[in-house]
Amino acid sequence: MKHFKNILIAALGSTLILSCNKTIDKLQADPNNPTSVLPNLTLGSILTDMSGTVTNASASGAGSGTPVGTLGGINSWDAVHRWNQYYCSNYNYYSTNTYLWQNGPFDGYLVLKNVAQMDSSALHSGQSAVNAFEAVGRFVRAFYYYNMTCMMGDIPQGQDLQAFVNPTPAYTPQKQVFQYILNSLDSANNELTTLINADDKTLSPTQDIYYNGDLTKWQKLVNSFRLRVLISLSQQASDADLNIAQQFASVFGNPAKYPLFQGQADDLKFVYQPTYNLYYFSPANYGSIAARYNMAQTYVQALTNLDDARVFVTSEPAWKLVDTVYGGSDSLPVATGLKPTDFAAFNGASTGEDITKMNTEAPTGIYSLINRKRYFDTYVGEPDVLVGYKEMCFNIAEAINRGWITTGNAETWYRTGIGESFEFYGLDTTKTSFTATFQKPSQTSVGSYTTFPFTFSFSAYYNQSAVQYAGGITGLNQILLQKYIAMFQNSGWEAYFNYRRTGIPAFQSGVGIGNSGVIPKRWAYPVNEQSVNTTNWKAALANQGFSTDDLNGTMWLLK
Repeated sequence: MKHFKNILIAALGSTLILSCNKTIDKLQADPNNPTSVLPNLTLGSILTDMSGTVTNASASGAGSGTPVGTLGGINSWDAVHRWNQYYCSNYNYYSTNTYLWQNGPFDGYLVLKNVAQMDSSALHSGQSAVNAFEAVGRFVRAFYYYNMTCMMGDIPQGQDLQAFVNPTPAYTPQKQVFQYILNSLDSANNELTTLINADDKTLSPTQDIYYNGDLTKWQKLVNSFRLRVLISLSQQASDADLNIAQQFASVFGNPAKYPLFQGQADDLKFVYQPTYNLYYFSPANYGSIAARYNMAQTYVQALTNLDDARVFVTSEPAWKLVDTVYGGSDSLPVATGLKPTDFAAFNGASTGEDITKMNTEAPTGIYSLINRKRYFDTYVGEPDVLVGYKEMCFNIAEAINRGWITTGNAETWYRTGIGESFEFYGLDTTKTSFTATFQKPSQTSVGSYTTFPFTFSFSAYYNQSAVQYAGGITGLNQILLQKYIAMFQNSGWEAYFNYRRTGIPAFQSGVGIGNSGVIPKRWAYPVNEQSVNTTNWKAALANQGFSTDDLNGTMWLLK
């Protein structure tokens, strides 16, 4: 497991910067040695950090070093997606499937320190009080505070960036953190409206790696993310201070004031680069790790139970189950009869399985591997969607199902979300003839694949009783399951957060996950907090009713 640094790192960094600036201020200004960084350059660094790919040792994320804003490993095929139970490690030299969350990540504060620096630089460079850097910075703060509080509970929020003068910040109760997040997003929306009306073009298209400086897309993101935050608070829907349902209805019901995503082109997505920010899997590491990971049962079963063709795109068949006439394992007789495109030929491993046993069984072909054509064949893979249109569709469908909004049709949003997910994988919902590409056991190099034609009708798929929206609690569970499927290898922690909030889908437990076979409810705080910030750390635990820094403790969000 990666080692995460305490917020004190930010404190030390800020102290050094402050001390240096005090010295420089006493010297004659030298135009060849600037004392501050232009806000657009800081913006580029911040937005790259949000991808979860960066450490302080390697701008590409390929080297070792302190993570910067990775939130425990949120980029494609990183640790979070094992905890989301999308795939498994079967070889503990590289990683395990355990949920030993004993040292929570505060590395998000390193990014927030840069946001504060960007805001300051913008003002010093002549920007008005309402400016694009501040508006985007409000979103970045909301993004990190949301993730960190959902991971751990109470977190430093009010005093966090004053760490250079106070290295022992107090923790803010989780409810107040959420109030801050929602207020920040509302303010960001209002500021973006002002800037858009003024035709502001301040953001550099080259530094804004997500939206090329288009503030209209940033505004859609802010409001669509706000819907995610509000849905996450479903268990606090009766809280009169928050008015969750009313807030959701206000945003959804007023598109002129609160524009939302209109399609996947609006997604906040990180596009990997073939030279300096490679996809997590690629031809470069195919030989060493392609067989060291296999698909997880939670995800594969969610697809095969529904005869869902997306499994043909993301996964490969378990070749031991495939008839030898199609290139399956020679250890099975031809009489098995299963084709590579039969849903029964796909089988994921339980995340709760002992990794030693998984390591023994995986080479036999009993488990589906990651689809090597899609995920190892290039250096860019697929974009990592941090906040997307598909998810927004399901969030709106859930809000309608819960009765939070009375306009709109839950089934329309639900079906749209499913269809958009199919389109993401190149499965045109208007067609019925497709081709799956797999790597047979005898094919052991990048570029060596076999294609298998298959037929699939989206209409027939949707008309299954298990898929067609049923309304009520059944309909809610359908929405949640389809959202889980659509979040495969994207959306960071959301698949786990939604499972923890709703129990959908049922996650696998067992000895392989650690924590006595129980899926944790939270991360413990960074270990260094126990010694560096002892008083406030203990106060935060007491405020949440924890006698210890308990992974199984129930935070306010879940009560």
